Amino acid sequence: MTIVSHNRQMRELSRPDKTPLHIALMGTRGVPAAYGGFETAVEEIGKRLASSGHRVTVYCRGGNATDSTYLGMDRVQLPAVHKKSLETLSHTALSVGHSLRHRPDVAFVFNAANSPFLPALRALRVPVALHMDGLEWRRSKWGPVGKKFYRTAELFGVRTADALIADSPGIAEYYSHQFGAETELIKYGAPQLVHADDIGVRELGLSPGAYHLVVARFEPENHVREIVAGYTKSKSSLPLVVVGSAPYAEDYTNEIQLIAENDDRIHLLGAVYDQDLLDALYFHAFTYVHGHSVGGTNPSLLRAIAAGTAVVAFDVSFNKAVVDSQGWFFRNPDDVASALESAEAAPERVEKISRFVREHAARNYTWDEVAEQYSNLALRLHSGESARPNHKKARRNVRSWDG
Repeated sequence: MTIVSHNRQMRELSRPDKTPLHIALMGTRGVPAAYGGFETAVEEIGKRLASSGHRVTVYCRGGNATDSTYLGMDRVQLPAVHKKSLETLSHTALSVGHSLRHRPDVAFVFNAANSPFLPALRALRVPVALHMDGLEWRRSKWGPVGKKFYRTAELFGVRTADALIADSPGIAEYYSHQFGAETELIKYGAPQLVHADDIGVRELGLSPGAYHLVVARFEPENHVREIVAGYTKSKSSLPLVVVGSAPYAEDYTNEIQLIAENDDRIHLLGAVYDQDLLDALYFHAFTYVHGHSVGGTNPSLLRAIAAGTAVVAFDVSFNKAVVDSQGWFFRNPDDVASALESAEAAPERVEKISRFVREHAARNYTWDEVAEQYSNLALRLHSGESARPNHKKARRNVRSWDG
């Protein structure tokens, strides 16, 4: 069975007329994007769908009220229960309720956890595509109940969605292996960065092109602790700059801080919300060190390669796919130390990889192409195409997936 349900050639031959549709995007914090990968995707995709003639409704979580439209998209702002385990579900429940009264032609629902709400949309014959995200049940912030819920939600989503969206080959392989399910492989886009002022970098006491960079939430599956511990074992002459914080992991953060206190080469900057400064940090880094292990195509990694920064990444299929296996890879602190020392000893290789990943990002990760794929999928779903008949009796493979 193929991982992706249709190759591009077949999709072009069978693509329906480009009739403008009413498309709903739900399951995220909404727009303007100010949080993570899903929100960035919704903003970049939604504004392009709107500019191409579709009516786009984005469901946004409560907060300070803003204009009812944003970059051509209609915003519907609804509240949510401010509790980790209920925030997403409560908001999506209200979003689905609203959409049932203002029936869209097609709905894109982000996050497999929201799959329990799909039958309500399908009951009114609203075709639904479910963006599956990464392997959320592997995240440390969820206890046994949360992990079980996510695994159950994955299976329910496979059985009930008209289409499943995977943002990386690794995620597509997971759903093929675990459920025999076909997915739509639609990657994220990368913001091309060809220049960044270095003033902010210098104000932090850093020299452009002479530091290693980490940008991540402080969560165990992002391996920030292992990166910092590995760096302390290295003989690196360049400092390690760590950007990030921990919304749910105070103990983990303390462990990282204790390691960093004994090495004055390490700079813990905390969260950085100034996008210009963050772009400059990516652009002027010698390498970007990426420890994420459970997501699909990670926006931080995309931003680094689009800025032309060589990568040292955790050794999983998701990360290797993004950089086309170009760079250094690690599994433990000793690997981190070895990779950083190797990179510093080979500046010519770093420069070569930097050029490659920038060109690779420009060729393979463009928001225009991503939005066109979403538009084509919406049109196909609206015309009656659905993967559900092939998936409605899916079962989970008893053999674990180790990709």
